[in-house]
Amino acid sequence: MSTAAGPAQLHLNLFAHGAGHHAAAWRAPGSSSSRHGDIGYWEELARTAERGRLDAIFLADGQSIGGGIARGPTWYLEPITVLTALARATSRIGLVTTVSSTFWDPFHAARLIASLDHISAGRAGMNIVTSMTDEEARNHGMPALPGHEERYANAAEFVHVLQGLWDSWPPESIVADPAGAYVDVTRLRPLNHQGRFFDVAGPLNIPSPPQGRPVLFQAGASEPGRDLAAQCAEGIYAVAWDLASARSYRRDIRARAAAAGRNPDQVVVMPGLVPYVAATHAEARRAQQALDARLPVADALRQLAFFVGRDTSGWDLDAPVPPLPPLAEFPGPKGRYATVLQIIHSQQPTVRQLLGLLAAGGGHATVVGTPETVADEMLRWVDAGAADGFNLMPPTLPGGLEDFVDQVVPILQARGRFRRDYQGTTLRSHLAESAA
Repeated sequence: MSTAAGPAQLHLNLFAHGAGHHAAAWRAPGSSSSRHGDIGYWEELARTAERGRLDAIFLADGQSIGGGIARGPTWYLEPITVLTALARATSRIGLVTTVSSTFWDPFHAARLIASLDHISAGRAGMNIVTSMTDEEARNHGMPALPGHEERYANAAEFVHVLQGLWDSWPPESIVADPAGAYVDVTRLRPLNHQGRFFDVAGPLNIPSPPQGRPVLFQAGASEPGRDLAAQCAEGIYAVAWDLASARSYRRDIRARAAAAGRNPDQVVVMPGLVPYVAATHAEARRAQQALDARLPVADALRQLAFFVGRDTSGWDLDAPVPPLPPLAEFPGPKGRYATVLQIIHSQQPTVRQLLGLLAAGGGHATVVGTPETVADEMLRWVDAGAADGFNLMPPTLPGGLEDFVDQVVPILQARGRFRRDYQGTTLRSHLAESAA
């Protein structure tokens, strides 16, 4: 979409995960899988993303080793620790971590993220999630996850407490009078919060960070998730297989944000994008096929089983996908399931073809082609109102990121659609840029 100031400025975020987002990336010769415990690896990714002038680098997280650990890397280093190191290895790129409102204490989370914002001079962001599996719950003294509605009610209260804590020790209260007080305690703002899920007195024992409130992200797909995202998130990570579903989602989020009294233009919606970039379309397609060929079918069927909530081990690979229940009847995580249903509806794939489409990014939009093709498709989505930018999910790391930064970013810059340099110093300022 365009503004009075000119064509819309894209927002780009690196979702850095393992050896890349393709499930078989770690199996490829020369993969980065042996370096995931090396902070130098993450520093290199962050510096490359910053060289490309990306808004932020984002690290996901989980609270269990995961049932699929035998199939490939999941988590390794704790993300806030990593991002604190990256704050010292970079100077401008935003730093976004995942925090589970189901398992974290809000005082502890507020203090850690405020510290990251101070250390990075205002570049911290937090992606609020409610977690997904009972395996995670059992690592936190729970037999199973609370129900979906309860988790999101908890998350809304969690965010309210976070924001109150970040506001509770205003920097102007520090008077540092050698002849008197260090802090004017009358300016502190204790919460004295007593809610359904949390009792927090406050104030926070760290002054308000440079951004005031670090930037909140969310990835709401369900009804409660969309409401939470619309009420509090400045950046939203979305799952959208095609332009039509992405546009529908963005319109819905913007409408909910307006209904909540917010300016929808201050909510940046970034669908995930898996880019395969090469000099020719045929070369890019070969790279995709080479990764697909390294994916064990049994592993892919297990991943599909997680997405659709049923045993897929006996499915005929070369037959159409068996009938699945409608979204309203699915009890599991609805965002990814909705994407699977959309792929089946639009592509009518065999089971084998569906596995290939899900192999990288689990159903996020995938574009395969030349740098110009990739740039064209990204701009098509933005200009159609389907996205404000993208959460980049390179199929391989670091190579997929380097290809994008060196080949696609210059095209977007030449077309006046992406910054040539950062205009501000904070993550919030990056997200506020609306025109090149």
